[in-house]
Amino acid sequence: MERISLSQKNLEHLSSRIPIPSYDREKLSSSIVHIGVGGFHRSHQAYYLHQLLKQYQEMEWGICGVGLREGDRKIAEIFQQQDSLYTLIVQHPGGEIESEIIGSIKEFIFAPESPQKVLEKLAHPETKIVSLTITEGGYNFNAATGKFNFDNPEIQQELAYPDNPKTVFGYLTAALKMRHAQGIPPFTILSCDNIQHNGEVAREMFLSFAAKQEPDLASWMEEALCFPNTMVDRITPVTTEKDVQYLEKTYAMVDQWPVVCEPFIQWVVEDNFSMGRPPLEKLGVQFVKDVSPYEKMKIRLLNAGHSVLGITGALHGHPSINACMEDAVFSSFMRKFMDEEASPTLNVLDGVDLETYKDSLEGRFSNPNIKDKVSRICSESSAKLPKFLIPTLLDNLESGGSIEYASFILAAWCYYSDKQKDEEGKPLEIIDAMENELHLAAKYTEDDPSAFLGLSEIFGELGKNERFRSSYIVHIGKIYQKKDIRSLMHQMLQG
Repeated sequence: MERISLSQKNLEHLSSRIPIPSYDREKLSSSIVHIGVGGFHRSHQAYYLHQLLKQYQEMEWGICGVGLREGDRKIAEIFQQQDSLYTLIVQHPGGEIESEIIGSIKEFIFAPESPQKVLEKLAHPETKIVSLTITEGGYNFNAATGKFNFDNPEIQQELAYPDNPKTVFGYLTAALKMRHAQGIPPFTILSCDNIQHNGEVAREMFLSFAAKQEPDLASWMEEALCFPNTMVDRITPVTTEKDVQYLEKTYAMVDQWPVVCEPFIQWVVEDNFSMGRPPLEKLGVQFVKDVSPYEKMKIRLLNAGHSVLGITGALHGHPSINACMEDAVFSSFMRKFMDEEASPTLNVLDGVDLETYKDSLEGRFSNPNIKDKVSRICSESSAKLPKFLIPTLLDNLESGGSIEYASFILAAWCYYSDKQKDEEGKPLEIIDAMENELHLAAKYTEDDPSAFLGLSEIFGELGKNERFRSSYIVHIGKIYQKKDIRSLMHQMLQG
Protein backbone atom coordinates (compact mmCIF):
# COMPACT_ATOMS: atom_id res chain seq x y z
CA MET A 1 0.00 0.00 0.00
CA GLU A 2 1.03 3.58 -0.60
CA ARG A 3 2.16 5.35 2.56
CA ILE A 4 -0.15 8.20 3.56
CA SER A 5 0.68 10.95 6.04
CA LEU A 6 -1.93 11.66 8.69
CA SER A 7 -3.81 14.92 8.01
CA GLN A 8 -7.36 16.15 7.61
CA LYS A 9 -7.24 16.04 3.81
CA ASN A 10 -6.01 12.44 3.87
CA LEU A 11 -8.64 11.08 6.27
CA GLU A 12 -10.89 9.84 3.48
CA HIS A 13 -7.99 7.89 1.96
CA LEU A 14 -7.17 6.38 5.35
CA SER A 15 -10.77 5.41 6.17
CA SER A 16 -10.45 2.00 4.49
CA ARG A 17 -7.40 1.18 6.63
CA ILE A 18 -8.16 2.48 10.13
CA PRO A 19 -11.17 4.00 11.96
CA ILE A 20 -11.34 7.77 11.49
CA PRO A 21 -13.51 10.47 13.14
CA SER A 22 -17.12 10.04 12.05
CA TYR A 23 -18.02 13.67 12.83
CA ASP A 24 -17.41 16.84 10.82
CA ARG A 25 -14.40 18.47 12.45
CA GLU A 26 -15.06 21.68 10.51
CA LYS A 27 -18.25 22.17 12.54
CA LEU A 28 -16.51 21.47 15.82
CA SER A 29 -16.37 24.23 18.45
CA SER A 30 -13.55 24.25 20.96
CA SER A 31 -15.30 25.11 24.22
CA ILE A 32 -12.51 23.37 26.12
CA VAL A 33 -9.01 24.83 26.16
CA HIS A 34 -6.51 22.28 27.40
CA ILE A 35 -3.08 23.29 28.68
CA GLY A 36 -0.41 20.59 28.64
CA VAL A 37 -1.19 18.35 25.67
CA GLY A 38 0.86 15.27 26.48
CA GLY A 39 0.29 11.57 26.00
CA PHE A 40 -2.04 11.23 28.97
CA HIS A 41 -4.38 13.99 27.88
CA ARG A 42 -4.59 12.41 24.44
CA SER A 43 -5.30 8.93 25.82
CA HIS A 44 -7.80 10.13 28.40
CA GLN A 45 -9.74 13.41 28.18
CA ALA A 46 -9.35 13.82 24.40
CA TYR A 47 -10.36 10.17 23.93
CA TYR A 48 -13.50 10.64 26.03
CA LEU A 49 -14.47 13.74 24.03
CA HIS A 50 -13.79 11.87 20.79
CA GLN A 51 -16.18 9.12 21.87
CA LEU A 52 -18.81 11.73 22.81
CA LEU A 53 -18.50 13.37 19.42
CA LYS A 54 -18.69 10.03 17.61
CA GLN A 55 -21.71 8.71 19.47
CA TYR A 56 -23.72 11.80 20.32
CA GLN A 57 -22.51 14.56 17.96
CA GLU A 58 -22.05 17.01 20.87
CA MET A 59 -20.19 19.39 18.54
CA GLU A 60 -19.79 22.13 21.12
CA TRP A 61 -17.24 20.18 23.10
CA GLY A 62 -14.10 20.13 20.99
CA ILE A 63 -10.66 20.97 22.36
CA CYS A 64 -8.15 23.73 21.66
CA GLY A 65 -4.75 22.57 22.87
CA VAL A 66 -2.23 25.06 24.25
CA GLY A 67 1.49 24.63 24.78
CA LEU A 68 3.02 27.20 27.12
CA ARG A 69 6.59 25.91 27.21
CA GLU A 70 9.40 25.77 24.70
CA GLY A 71 9.29 22.01 25.29
CA ASP A 72 5.89 21.99 23.58
CA ARG A 73 7.41 23.04 20.26
CA LYS A 74 7.62 19.47 18.96
CA ILE A 75 3.93 18.71 19.51
CA ALA A 76 3.06 22.13 18.05
CA GLU A 77 5.00 21.41 14.86
CA ILE A 78 3.58 17.91 14.48
CA PHE A 79 0.02 19.05 15.16
CA GLN A 80 0.41 21.81 12.56
CA GLN A 81 1.36 19.21 9.96
CA GLN A 82 -1.28 16.68 11.08
CA ASP A 83 -4.14 19.14 11.73
CA SER A 84 -4.07 18.13 15.41
CA LEU A 85 -4.95 14.53 14.51
CA TYR A 86 -3.22 11.55 16.10
CA THR A 87 -3.63 7.81 16.47
CA LEU A 88 -4.50 6.11 19.76
CA ILE A 89 -3.06 2.58 20.02
CA VAL A 90 -4.75 0.53 22.76
CA GLN A 91 -2.63 -2.45 23.84
CA HIS A 92 -4.54 -5.32 25.48
CA PRO A 93 -2.79 -7.81 27.82
CA GLY A 94 -3.59 -10.69 25.48
CA GLY A 95 -1.83 -9.03 22.54
CA GLU A 96 -4.89 -7.55 20.81
CA ILE A 97 -4.29 -4.04 19.50
CA GLU A 98 -7.01 -1.51 18.70
CA SER A 99 -6.06 1.66 16.83
CA GLU A 100 -8.13 4.64 15.75
CA ILE A 101 -7.56 8.24 14.70
CA ILE A 102 -8.70 10.79 17.29
CA GLY A 103 -10.11 14.12 16.10
CA SER A 104 -11.42 15.87 19.22
CA ILE A 105 -8.49 18.33 19.37
CA LYS A 106 -9.52 20.85 16.74
CA GLU A 107 -6.61 23.27 17.03
CA PHE A 108 -3.35 23.89 18.88
CA ILE A 109 -1.74 27.19 19.88
CA PHE A 110 1.95 27.46 20.76
CA ALA A 111 2.16 30.27 23.31
CA PRO A 112 5.87 31.23 22.90
CA GLU A 113 5.09 32.25 19.32
CA SER A 114 1.46 33.38 19.71
CA PRO A 115 0.88 34.66 23.27
CA GLN A 116 -1.86 37.08 22.24
CA LYS A 117 -3.71 34.34 20.39
CA VAL A 118 -3.71 32.23 23.56
CA LEU A 119 -5.10 35.11 25.61
CA GLU A 120 -7.80 35.82 23.03
CA LYS A 121 -8.84 32.17 23.02
CA LEU A 122 -8.98 31.98 26.80
CA ALA A 123 -10.95 35.23 26.99
CA HIS A 124 -13.43 34.27 24.26
CA PRO A 125 -17.01 33.61 25.46
CA GLU A 126 -16.92 30.25 23.68
CA THR A 127 -14.33 28.95 26.17
CA LYS A 128 -16.22 27.30 29.03
CA ILE A 129 -13.62 24.97 30.54
CA VAL A 130 -9.85 25.28 30.85
CA SER A 131 -8.45 21.85 31.69
CA LEU A 132 -4.93 21.12 32.85
CA THR A 133 -2.37 18.33 32.73
CA ILE A 134 0.69 20.30 33.77
CA THR A 135 2.21 17.65 36.11
CA GLU A 136 2.52 17.96 39.87
CA GLY A 137 5.38 20.44 39.54
CA GLY A 138 3.31 22.76 37.35
CA TYR A 139 1.23 23.93 40.30
CA ASN A 140 4.24 25.74 41.77
CA PHE A 141 3.67 24.84 45.40
CA ASN A 142 6.15 24.06 48.13
CA ALA A 143 5.70 20.32 48.73
CA ALA A 144 6.27 20.63 52.47
CA THR A 145 4.06 23.66 53.19
CA GLY A 146 1.57 23.40 50.33
CA LYS A 147 1.91 27.15 49.80
CA PHE A 148 2.46 28.95 46.49
CA ASN A 149 6.13 29.48 45.64
CA PHE A 150 6.51 33.19 44.97
CA ASP A 151 10.31 32.79 44.73
CA ASN A 152 9.99 31.16 41.29
CA PRO A 153 11.79 33.57 38.88
CA GLU A 154 9.05 33.23 36.26
CA ILE A 155 6.42 34.13 38.84
CA GLN A 156 8.49 37.12 39.92
CA GLN A 157 8.67 38.25 36.30
CA GLU A 158 4.92 37.89 35.84
CA LEU A 159 4.21 39.88 38.99
CA ALA A 160 6.41 42.67 37.67
CA TYR A 161 5.09 42.48 34.09
CA PRO A 162 1.47 41.21 34.18
CA ASP A 163 0.96 41.96 30.48
CA ASN A 164 3.71 39.49 29.54
CA PRO A 165 2.53 36.13 30.92
CA LYS A 166 4.75 33.05 30.83
CA THR A 167 3.17 30.51 33.16
CA VAL A 168 -0.31 29.05 33.40
CA PHE A 169 -0.98 31.41 36.33
CA GLY A 170 -0.12 34.52 34.35
CA TYR A 171 -2.10 33.49 31.28
CA LEU A 172 -5.28 32.45 33.09
CA THR A 173 -5.27 35.47 35.39
CA ALA A 174 -4.79 37.83 32.43
CA ALA A 175 -7.59 36.11 30.51
CA LEU A 176 -9.94 36.22 33.49
CA LYS A 177 -9.20 39.92 33.89
CA MET A 178 -10.25 40.42 30.26
CA ARG A 179 -13.42 38.37 30.74
CA HIS A 180 -14.34 40.25 33.90
CA ALA A 181 -13.90 43.62 32.17
CA GLN A 182 -16.18 42.47 29.33
CA GLY A 183 -18.83 40.96 31.61
CA ILE A 184 -18.12 37.39 30.45
CA PRO A 185 -18.60 34.67 33.09
CA PRO A 186 -15.45 32.85 34.21
CA PHE A 187 -14.51 29.50 32.75
CA THR A 188 -14.14 26.42 34.96
CA ILE A 189 -10.55 25.42 35.77
CA LEU A 190 -10.46 21.61 35.60
CA SER A 191 -7.31 19.96 36.93
CA CYS A 192 -6.67 16.47 35.54
CA ASP A 193 -3.34 15.92 37.29
CA ASN A 194 -2.47 13.21 39.81
CA ILE A 195 -2.66 15.36 42.91
CA GLN A 196 -5.00 14.54 45.75
CA HIS A 197 -7.70 17.25 45.95
CA ASN A 198 -6.35 18.59 42.66
CA GLY A 199 -9.18 21.09 42.27
CA GLU A 200 -8.60 22.48 45.75
CA VAL A 201 -4.86 22.71 45.10
CA ALA A 202 -5.49 24.49 41.80
CA ARG A 203 -7.89 26.88 43.53
CA GLU A 204 -5.42 27.81 46.25
CA MET A 205 -2.52 28.28 43.83
CA PHE A 206 -4.42 30.38 41.29
CA LEU A 207 -6.08 32.54 43.93
CA SER A 208 -2.76 33.03 45.74
CA PHE A 209 -1.16 34.26 42.53
CA ALA A 210 -4.11 36.45 41.59
CA ALA A 211 -4.27 38.02 45.07
CA LYS A 212 -0.66 39.12 44.63
CA GLN A 213 -0.89 40.27 41.01
CA GLU A 214 -4.51 41.45 40.70
CA PRO A 215 -6.00 41.96 44.19
CA ASP A 216 -9.22 43.50 42.85
CA LEU A 217 -9.77 40.56 40.50
CA ALA A 218 -9.00 37.92 43.11
CA SER A 219 -12.20 38.52 45.09
CA TRP A 220 -14.29 38.01 41.93
CA MET A 221 -12.31 34.87 41.09
CA GLU A 222 -12.83 33.50 44.58
CA GLU A 223 -16.59 33.91 44.34
CA ALA A 224 -17.19 33.01 40.70
CA LEU A 225 -14.61 30.40 39.67
CA CYS A 226 -15.21 26.65 39.89
CA PHE A 227 -12.34 24.22 40.49
CA PRO A 228 -13.78 20.67 40.42
CA ASN A 229 -11.74 17.88 41.98
CA THR A 230 -11.11 14.95 39.65
CA MET A 231 -9.61 11.48 39.64
CA VAL A 232 -8.14 10.28 36.36
CA ASP A 233 -6.68 6.91 35.45
CA ARG A 234 -5.20 5.32 32.34
CA ILE A 235 -1.65 4.02 32.06
CA THR A 236 -0.03 5.81 29.14
CA PRO A 237 3.66 5.08 28.52
CA VAL A 238 5.95 7.28 26.47
CA THR A 239 5.58 6.81 22.71
CA THR A 240 8.53 5.03 21.07
CA GLU A 241 9.81 4.80 17.52
CA LYS A 242 8.46 1.23 17.44
CA ASP A 243 4.94 2.63 17.85
CA VAL A 244 5.44 4.94 14.89
CA GLN A 245 6.83 2.03 12.85
CA TYR A 246 3.90 -0.20 13.86
CA LEU A 247 1.44 2.20 12.23
CA GLU A 248 3.56 2.44 9.10
CA LYS A 249 3.81 -1.34 8.75
CA THR A 250 0.20 -2.11 9.70
CA TYR A 251 -1.68 0.74 8.03
CA ALA A 252 0.90 2.32 5.70
CA MET A 253 0.20 5.53 7.61
CA VAL A 254 2.71 8.08 8.87
CA ASP A 255 1.76 9.49 12.28
CA GLN A 256 4.71 11.31 13.80
CA TRP A 257 3.45 11.11 17.38
CA PRO A 258 0.81 8.45 18.16
CA VAL A 259 -0.16 7.57 21.72
CA VAL A 260 -0.12 4.09 23.31
CA CYS A 261 -2.24 3.17 26.32
CA GLU A 262 -3.88 0.31 28.21
CA PRO A 263 -7.59 -0.54 27.72
CA PHE A 264 -8.56 0.46 31.28
CA ILE A 265 -9.88 4.01 31.68
CA GLN A 266 -11.58 5.85 34.56
CA TRP A 267 -12.63 9.43 35.29
CA VAL A 268 -14.39 10.61 38.46
CA VAL A 269 -15.36 14.29 38.54
CA GLU A 270 -16.89 16.60 41.14
CA ASP A 271 -20.00 18.05 39.47
CA ASN A 272 -19.13 21.73 39.93
CA PHE A 273 -18.95 23.78 36.71
CA SER A 274 -19.57 27.49 36.12
CA MET A 275 -20.56 27.43 32.42
CA GLY A 276 -21.83 23.91 31.86
CA ARG A 277 -19.99 20.73 30.94
CA PRO A 278 -20.05 17.95 28.35
CA PRO A 279 -22.48 15.09 29.14
CA LEU A 280 -19.69 12.59 29.72
CA GLU A 281 -21.83 10.51 32.06
CA LYS A 282 -23.17 9.00 28.82
CA LEU A 283 -19.75 7.36 28.47
CA GLY A 284 -19.40 6.14 32.05
CA VAL A 285 -17.64 9.14 33.58
CA GLN A 286 -18.73 9.38 37.23
CA PHE A 287 -19.94 12.80 38.37
CA VAL A 288 -20.03 12.81 42.17
CA LYS A 289 -20.27 15.18 45.12
CA ASP A 290 -16.99 14.04 46.69
CA VAL A 291 -14.06 12.69 44.69
CA SER A 292 -11.73 12.39 47.72
CA PRO A 293 -12.14 8.66 48.50
CA TYR A 294 -11.58 7.70 44.86
CA GLU A 295 -8.50 9.85 44.38
CA LYS A 296 -6.99 8.82 47.71
CA MET A 297 -7.36 5.14 46.77
CA LYS A 298 -5.86 5.66 43.34
CA ILE A 299 -2.97 7.86 44.47
CA ARG A 300 -1.94 5.67 47.43
CA LEU A 301 -2.25 2.38 45.54
CA LEU A 302 -1.70 2.91 41.81
CA ASN A 303 0.57 5.96 41.84
CA ALA A 304 2.51 4.99 44.96
CA GLY A 305 2.70 1.39 43.72
CA HIS A 306 4.22 2.67 40.49
CA SER A 307 6.85 4.62 42.45
CA VAL A 308 7.66 1.60 44.63
CA LEU A 309 8.36 -0.44 41.49
CA GLY A 310 9.97 2.38 39.53
CA ILE A 311 12.65 3.49 42.01
CA THR A 312 13.70 -0.01 43.04
CA GLY A 313 13.37 -1.33 39.48
CA ALA A 314 15.57 1.45 38.10
CA LEU A 315 18.32 0.68 40.62
CA HIS A 316 18.20 -3.03 39.87
CA GLY A 317 18.19 -2.47 36.12
CA HIS A 318 14.64 -3.45 35.18
CA PRO A 319 13.73 -1.33 32.14
CA SER A 320 9.93 -1.26 32.49
CA ILE A 321 7.12 -1.73 34.98
CA ASN A 322 5.98 -4.98 33.43
CA ALA A 323 9.57 -6.30 33.75
CA CYS A 324 9.41 -5.45 37.47
CA MET A 325 6.14 -7.37 37.76
CA GLU A 326 7.68 -10.41 36.10
CA ASP A 327 10.18 -10.51 38.99
CA ALA A 328 8.42 -12.15 41.96
CA VAL A 329 10.48 -10.19 44.51
CA PHE A 330 9.39 -6.84 43.08
CA SER A 331 5.74 -7.76 42.57
CA SER A 332 5.51 -9.26 46.08
CA PHE A 333 7.22 -6.24 47.62
CA MET A 334 4.76 -3.86 45.97
CA ARG A 335 1.77 -5.94 47.08
CA LYS A 336 3.11 -6.04 50.65
CA PHE A 337 3.37 -2.25 50.61
CA MET A 338 -0.20 -2.00 49.33
CA ASP A 339 -1.59 -4.51 51.84
CA GLU A 340 0.30 -3.56 54.99
CA GLU A 341 0.88 0.18 54.65
CA ALA A 342 -1.39 1.78 52.03
CA SER A 343 -4.67 -0.11 52.49
CA PRO A 344 -5.02 0.55 56.25
CA THR A 345 -5.00 4.31 55.55
CA LEU A 346 -7.89 4.22 53.06
CA ASN A 347 -11.57 4.94 53.59
CA VAL A 348 -14.32 2.42 52.91
CA LEU A 349 -15.62 3.18 49.43
CA ASP A 350 -19.11 2.08 48.40
CA GLY A 351 -19.02 -0.26 45.43
CA VAL A 352 -15.24 -0.78 45.55
CA ASP A 353 -13.58 -3.92 46.91
CA LEU A 354 -9.99 -3.03 47.74
CA GLU A 355 -8.65 -6.55 47.23
CA THR A 356 -10.22 -6.73 43.79
CA TYR A 357 -8.87 -3.26 42.96
CA LYS A 358 -5.34 -4.23 44.00
CA ASP A 359 -5.61 -7.44 41.98
CA SER A 360 -6.60 -5.37 38.95
CA LEU A 361 -3.60 -3.09 39.44
CA GLU A 362 -1.27 -6.09 39.44
CA GLY A 363 -2.83 -7.21 36.16
CA ARG A 364 -2.53 -3.75 34.63
CA PHE A 365 1.10 -3.30 35.73
CA SER A 366 1.91 -6.74 34.30
CA ASN A 367 0.52 -5.98 30.81
CA PRO A 368 3.41 -7.13 28.57
CA ASN A 369 2.31 -4.83 25.76
CA ILE A 370 2.45 -1.68 27.93
CA LYS A 371 6.19 -1.36 28.38
CA ASP A 372 6.01 1.63 30.69
CA LYS A 373 9.60 2.74 31.30
CA VAL A 374 10.73 3.00 34.89
CA SER A 375 12.38 6.30 33.93
CA ARG A 376 8.95 7.78 33.20
CA ILE A 377 7.57 6.53 36.49
CA CYS A 378 10.57 7.95 38.38
CA SER A 379 10.40 11.31 36.60
CA GLU A 380 9.66 14.29 38.85
CA SER A 381 9.75 12.10 41.96
CA SER A 382 10.42 15.23 43.99
CA ALA A 383 6.89 16.34 43.15
CA LYS A 384 5.29 12.87 43.19
CA LEU A 385 6.53 11.24 46.40
CA PRO A 386 5.32 14.03 48.73
CA LYS A 387 1.82 13.41 47.35
CA PHE A 388 1.85 9.67 46.53
CA LEU A 389 3.93 8.06 49.30
CA ILE A 390 4.72 10.37 52.22
CA PRO A 391 1.05 10.95 53.28
CA THR A 392 0.67 7.18 53.78
CA LEU A 393 3.84 7.18 55.86
CA LEU A 394 2.59 10.09 57.99
CA ASP A 395 -0.77 8.41 58.58
CA ASN A 396 0.94 5.22 59.73
CA LEU A 397 3.26 7.14 62.02
CA GLU A 398 0.20 8.68 63.64
CA SER A 399 -1.69 5.39 63.92
CA GLY A 400 1.26 3.18 64.83
CA GLY A 401 1.03 1.24 61.59
CA SER A 402 3.84 -0.25 59.51
CA ILE A 403 6.31 2.19 57.93
CA GLU A 404 9.10 -0.18 56.84
CA TYR A 405 8.26 -0.40 53.13
CA ALA A 406 7.77 3.34 52.66
CA SER A 407 10.95 4.07 54.65
CA PHE A 408 12.88 1.65 52.45
CA ILE A 409 11.62 3.34 49.29
CA LEU A 410 12.69 6.79 50.51
CA ALA A 411 16.11 5.39 51.41
CA ALA A 412 16.34 3.79 47.96
CA TRP A 413 15.39 7.15 46.41
CA CYS A 414 18.30 8.76 48.26
CA TYR A 415 20.67 6.15 46.83
CA TYR A 416 19.10 6.63 43.38
CA SER A 417 19.59 10.42 43.62
CA ASP A 418 23.16 10.08 44.88
CA LYS A 419 24.61 7.40 42.60
CA GLN A 420 22.45 8.09 39.51
CA LYS A 421 23.50 4.66 38.21
CA ASP A 422 21.98 1.20 38.39
CA GLU A 423 23.69 -1.78 40.01
CA GLU A 424 25.59 -2.55 36.79
CA GLY A 425 26.94 0.98 36.61
CA LYS A 426 24.69 2.13 33.78
CA PRO A 427 23.58 5.79 34.06
CA LEU A 428 19.97 6.33 35.10
CA GLU A 429 17.76 8.60 33.04
CA ILE A 430 16.84 11.14 35.72
CA ILE A 431 14.12 13.64 34.87
CA ASP A 432 13.44 15.94 37.80
CA ALA A 433 13.26 19.70 38.25
CA MET A 434 15.14 19.23 41.54
CA GLU A 435 17.79 16.86 40.17
CA ASN A 436 20.74 18.98 41.30
CA GLU A 437 19.33 19.66 44.77
CA LEU A 438 18.50 15.97 45.22
CA HIS A 439 21.96 14.90 44.10
CA LEU A 440 23.72 17.27 46.49
CA ALA A 441 21.50 16.42 49.46
CA ALA A 442 21.81 12.67 48.90
CA LYS A 443 25.56 12.49 49.58
CA TYR A 444 25.58 9.75 52.22
CA THR A 445 28.01 9.78 55.13
CA GLU A 446 28.02 7.63 58.24
CA ASP A 447 28.31 10.80 60.31
CA ASP A 448 25.04 12.13 58.89
CA PRO A 449 23.09 9.22 57.40
CA SER A 450 19.82 11.16 57.29
CA ALA A 451 21.15 14.26 55.50
CA PHE A 452 18.80 13.66 52.56
CA LEU A 453 15.82 14.25 54.87
CA GLY A 454 17.01 17.83 55.34
CA LEU A 455 15.22 18.78 52.09
CA SER A 456 12.38 20.44 53.97
CA GLU A 457 10.49 21.35 50.79
CA ILE A 458 10.01 17.61 50.26
CA PHE A 459 10.11 16.02 53.71
CA GLY A 460 8.94 18.88 55.95
CA GLU A 461 9.39 17.82 59.58
CA LEU A 462 9.40 14.10 58.77
CA GLY A 463 13.13 13.73 59.47
CA LYS A 464 12.57 14.82 63.07
CA ASN A 465 10.25 11.89 63.79
CA GLU A 466 12.44 9.46 65.75
CA ARG A 467 10.57 6.31 64.74
CA PHE A 468 10.81 7.12 61.04
CA ARG A 469 14.37 8.42 61.28
CA SER A 470 15.53 5.21 62.99
CA SER A 471 13.88 3.06 60.33
CA TYR A 472 15.29 5.17 57.51
CA ILE A 473 18.83 5.07 58.92
CA VAL A 474 18.74 1.28 59.16
CA HIS A 475 17.57 0.94 55.55
CA ILE A 476 19.96 3.54 54.12
CA GLY A 477 22.89 1.86 55.86
CA LYS A 478 22.00 -1.54 54.42
CA ILE A 479 21.48 -0.15 50.91
CA TYR A 480 24.85 1.63 50.81
CA GLN A 481 26.62 -1.38 52.34
CA LYS A 482 25.05 -4.12 50.24
CA LYS A 483 24.32 -2.19 47.00
CA ASP A 484 21.83 -4.91 46.00
CA ILE A 485 18.26 -3.65 46.16
CA ARG A 486 16.67 -6.94 45.13
CA SER A 487 18.31 -9.01 47.85
CA LEU A 488 17.36 -6.43 50.50
CA MET A 489 13.76 -6.49 49.29
CA HIS A 490 13.81 -10.28 49.42
CA GLN A 491 15.10 -10.18 53.02
CA MET A 492 12.27 -7.86 54.01
CA LEU A 493 9.72 -10.19 52.44
CA GLN A 494 11.19 -13.10 54.39
CA GLY A 495 10.70 -11.15 57.62
